[in-house]
Amino acid sequence: MGMLDGLLAQLGPNFDVANLATKLGIGKEQVEQAVHALASAHVQPGDTVQAAAQQTGLAPDLLQQIVGHIGGEGSLGRYASLIQEQAGGLLGGLDKDGDGNPLNDIAGLAGGLFGGKN
Repeated sequence: MGMLDGLLAQLGPNFDVANLATKLGIGKEQVEQAVHALASAHVQPGDTVQAAAQQTGLAPDLLQQIVGHIGGEGSLGRYASLIQEQAGGLLGGLDKDGDGNPLNDIAGLAGGLFGGKN
């Protein structure tokens, strides 16, 4: 989980997973799962928050609060890019569905690690 923590740390000094989880009244794992789902949905067509809500089962208003806390869509895009870079450099070949985007596959893997749906 060190790589995931490192990527989350790059969202900025104000992004503290444990603190955000406490503020929102959810578990740290749910925040991590939400951020990964949001990043995955960010690079896909459609509404980012709605897609992440479907993937995680978390309420859209809760996910919107997380987006705001991490710095908005710009920060979310930066995080999605970081995941793609890591996927290309360290985790190449994880594009299980062959769509040319390993990010959604990695987010599914991360969701499984955090107890989410695959």
